[in-house]
Amino acid sequence: MKSIGYHLLAILTIAIWGVTFVNTKVLLMHGLQPMEIFLLRFIVAYLCIWLISPKKILSQSWVDEVLFFILGLVGGTIYFVAENTALGHTYVNNVAFIVCTAPLITMLLAILFVKSVRASASLIVGSVVALVGVGIVVYNGHFVLKLNPIGDILALTAAFSWAIYSLVIKKVSARYSAVFITRKVFFYGIITVLPLFLLEPWHFPMEKLLQPTVWGNLLFLSVVASFLCFLWWSVAVKKIGAMATSNYVYLNPITTIMASALFLQEPMTLMAYMGSALILLGVFIANRKVREDV
Repeated sequence: MKSIGYHLLAILTIAIWGVTFVNTKVLLMHGLQPMEIFLLRFIVAYLCIWLISPKKILSQSWVDEVLFFILGLVGGTIYFVAENTALGHTYVNNVAFIVCTAPLITMLLAILFVKSVRASASLIVGSVVALVGVGIVVYNGHFVLKLNPIGDILALTAAFSWAIYSLVIKKVSARYSAVFITRKVFFYGIITVLPLFLLEPWHFPMEKLLQPTVWGNLLFLSVVASFLCFLWWSVAVKKIGAMATSNYVYLNPITTIMASALFLQEPMTLMAYMGSALILLGVFIANRKVREDV
């Protein structure tokens, strides 16, 4: 029963991340580039985490420091830059669907590399049901997948990055607090994105950051979606495991489509309701017998 609260924490985190698509879309429409959005949100989030973070700077060993570097790289720079850049090369539906394969990829990687993980029938069936639900929600009844190699590969890269992030963060969560882990992720996320600006320099005029729409959306992405949500996600992974938390990624399209209906006046359809129901059913089935130490 104690784990219910951590499951709810993971669901709340995913619900907020689902809304961030709308915030990011607004910022892109105002001229900010994917790398610029990511750098700004992580810098503010890093400053916030220092307010509650202990003074400890380095991890216990250089091996752990490398693991934190990997977390910042795959869960920060690669994931966000790949996902947001993919939106400029392929259809939003493609990106949303492909990124939601992250739980399946997490399961496959765990089966291959984590000895204690076994693919149970409920995990496989639940994952497939949830993925079908994601497809229905994202494509809204229009099952025409239009491939664009560059965009779709970038979206798949984002899904693989998040799967790796989910497994690595579970490994370090046994030795470090959620606050310390989150601070490290922000730090190495900032460090690893900076070289990309050598390829594509900063273009957004700094004075435009004072526009209420711009700073308001950035503040939400930084403080709520990054600072709080990454912290909550670290806690959830530590308490209920990488597999259980990863499965909640399937819920992402539900909150995205609800946010689109509220803020972008995109109506909820019957197919969206049906897909949402399948996602909820699939997540319930998949998480019934997931080991809490994985």
